[in-house]
Amino acid sequence: MKSRAISDRQFLQGGVKQAFERFDDPARARLLELRELILDEAARHPEIGEVRETLKWGQPSYLPVKPRTGTTLRIGSHSASDDRVGLYFTCNSSLADDYQQLYPGVFEYEGRRAILLGLSGALEEKPLRHCIALALTYHLNKKR
Repeated sequence: MKSRAISDRQFLQGGVKQAFERFDDPARARLLELRELILDEAARHPEIGEVRETLKWGQPSYLPVKPRTGTTLRIGSHSASDDRVGLYFTCNSSLADDYQQLYPGVFEYEGRRAILLGLSGALEEKPLRHCIALALTYHLNKKR
């Protein structure tokens, strides 16, 4: 994905736009790609409903507006590496175990809190979309 300018219309809040602008071009491009996957995957699942885009801990974050639907996903650069970004999720959830059981060897994980992704190359889109959907429907799935 090529780096692109971020228009005000793309974001619900100016602070999110500013957060994306702080990333260097390669990280920003990958994070915008992740953002698109999150919003697209949410739109594919009517049970998720509207997703709120906001900042949590200074990172762009995504959470279903409807209560008790899913858990927050955050995206940001990886603090220990300039060549990776993270899709962060609640470490107190079972998501890390679920992801590792479903997709062993597909992703690099940071403990129980993130899937780490390189800045270049193709994403493992199908499993990544599934992981996103599992987070955004986490509380609904726990009820079943």
